[in-house]
Amino acid sequence: MSSAFGIPTIQMIAPAVQFPPPPPPLDPQALPHTGMLHLHDTAGHASAHLADAAGHAVHQAADAALQALGSLSGVLLVGRAALIGTRLLAAAAVRAAEEQRCLQLQQQLAATAAEQWEAAAFAAARINARRQALLARAARATARGGPPGPPPHPDLPPPLAPVGEQLGALRRQLARAEEALGRAEEQQAAWEQQRLTALLRPHEERDDDWQRALRESRKRALERFSAERTAGAEAQPASSRPAGPGAAAPRDPEEVRRCGADILGGLDPYAAPETAELAAQAVRKAVDRAAADPRRARIHLTEARKFVRDANQEARETREAQERAALHYDFLAYETPEGAEDLPAAPEALALLRRTLDDGRPLTRAELDLVETHVTARHQALEAIYVRQQCTEAVAMLAERYGGRAGAGRPEGQEIRLDLTPEGWEKSGHWLRSTLVEGRLRVATMYRGAPGQRTPEQRALDDKRCAEARELFPQIEEITGALGLDLGIRIEQTEGALPGVLGEDAVLLDDVLEEAGRAAEPRRDVPRHAPRHRTAGGGGHR
Repeated sequence: MSSAFGIPTIQMIAPAVQFPPPPPPLDPQALPHTGMLHLHDTAGHASAHLADAAGHAVHQAADAALQALGSLSGVLLVGRAALIGTRLLAAAAVRAAEEQRCLQLQQQLAATAAEQWEAAAFAAARINARRQALLARAARATARGGPPGPPPHPDLPPPLAPVGEQLGALRRQLARAEEALGRAEEQQAAWEQQRLTALLRPHEERDDDWQRALRESRKRALERFSAERTAGAEAQPASSRPAGPGAAAPRDPEEVRRCGADILGGLDPYAAPETAELAAQAVRKAVDRAAADPRRARIHLTEARKFVRDANQEARETREAQERAALHYDFLAYETPEGAEDLPAAPEALALLRRTLDDGRPLTRAELDLVETHVTARHQALEAIYVRQQCTEAVAMLAERYGGRAGAGRPEGQEIRLDLTPEGWEKSGHWLRSTLVEGRLRVATMYRGAPGQRTPEQRALDDKRCAEARELFPQIEEITGALGLDLGIRIEQTEGALPGVLGEDAVLLDDVLEEAGRAAEPRRDVPRHAPRHRTAGGGGHR
């Protein structure tokens, strides 16, 4: 028996993959015992999909930048974005902008088209998450009220919807959305800072010098906030980001006042009022002690700096948590297109995420674990669908390349079964069977018949077919590689064949390649060295 197995893993996401329809229900009475089953009416949708896969899979790999983003590819990329860190998302946004700049300057791009799609999709997920978090923040501020009046309503475009868009159009949308989001965030930050200052009410508010120093410090803080919200700044390690106000020791009461104003002005606009009030109290004490006890005044200023540092760190972490909650919510709320396979529902996790967005209450450790469990489970389900889809396309492309027939089915207890009859094998009753179960793809040479003694002539023909099958295994690896899957086939046996029934426990789709219209246009071959996709970050996320 010539048999081999491989474990398909996703190395890159082909951009144009659509959700497959669910498999048609199996009728045991209608299953064939010999030959091919004609089900053009009952399985027309699946047949058309398989034929379309054969026609477009190579085009996806070679010209992905010209393809519109498919529904399955799109949500799988959002799922990957939900699993990686904020810095990696920002780094992807930087790459997307750099790739667009290279195109505009007609410079050569180092990344493959699929990698460019990933960067653009990650950037879109990041923008959508920031957008939803900002809208939720503005809504909470409006409901809370208080000085200095209602916050500005964020003037934002609709959320980005990459599915169905071409890469160039998506990049242009990214640039416009990033600019609009930056303006809205800056306006909201300015309002938050005014509200924070009004709540603190320093007793030096009538002092012109103090107010002037505080205004200048607030302006610098807003500039820092805007600079730090860019993708390039977010992608930097925290240690390489610009530091806040310096810690130079003031020498007289006037310097104490200016230093205190600088410290309070450096508060993050989203700083919690409670922590900010502690910093303001420390500054007041420093000003009160400046003349009589300069040393004690410096101690209070040091305390104020610590409170500001803690408040700013907490504000950054809260902002990041809100944006991650928005990203998780978008991913878990996604519903598959009509007629496609459903994804695992997560109503409890969605309710928790909606609460933290609406009320601003952070998730507890247990709640966060629950959300991440649902996100991981949904992502794994999507990857399983994607692998089945690409394996089906790979077998269809083999059939197209060698002029054979391909069939696909989902029998009970199996993820997918694919039967392929290479050209010239049909008369001898041989075919290849690929079975994908629990993430492992097993390929075996089959012959039509029951178990029993084979004649020497039959065994010789079995061995011939097995030798031909071994020549097909590299082709399977090559095609799955071009489709973004790393298969790594390992040969188990090299002689003999297994008995079976063609189409057993599977719905076979006859003549699907002929239905696709072979003569419509010439197709290019699969590139022999399909570019691989780099792993982004750790934790096994790509």
